[in-house]
Amino acid sequence: MKKLELSDVRNIHEYEKVHEETRRRIIDLKRRRRVQVGQHLCFVFENRETALFQIQEMCRVERIVDEAKIREEVEVYNDLIPGENELSATLLIEIEDRSQIQPVLDRLMGIDTGEHVWIQVGKEYAIPAQFEPGHSDAERGKISAVHFVRFAFPPGAVQAFREQDVYLVVDHPGGKARERIPDEVKASLLEDLTS
Repeated sequence: MKKLELSDVRNIHEYEKVHEETRRRIIDLKRRRRVQVGQHLCFVFENRETALFQIQEMCRVERIVDEAKIREEVEVYNDLIPGENELSATLLIEIEDRSQIQPVLDRLMGIDTGEHVWIQVGKEYAIPAQFEPGHSDAERGKISAVHFVRFAFPPGAVQAFREQDVYLVVDHPGGKARERIPDEVKASLLEDLTS
């Protein structure tokens, strides 16, 4: 998938003209790219459009107009865009009950290490999540509620993804869940895998 360039980012004035329509479109797009796994884990699969939207919103909210700072945002958010034969997602640990935030985070410590999360494509392919480092510190007992994850598909797995049932699987001492990726989400993700 093509990475973003500085020229893709609209200036604040131009973006304001299309902000509401863009916001509605991206909300609908993210709805078709979201998979809830178990009670607390939500995967939102990213692509070029979602990354550009986040840059535009960042510039809009923080009133960023300096070209060098915008370029920095483009570099940061380009990391969310999946590469060839790859999916990328933001993993959100969602906890509504404030009293449960720390207990749930403590229980999920280490979810970003080892092979606790994967995409299961049919019976043949288990594609492990590759977590961006720096979002937890086991020694200090800290884990972020937001993680960036990649799934690199080996040869043959993309075709299998197209033809077979696909699941997001979490197998961690703090929680186990398996969720079939709905057809609408799968169709959207297939665009990422074949672009």
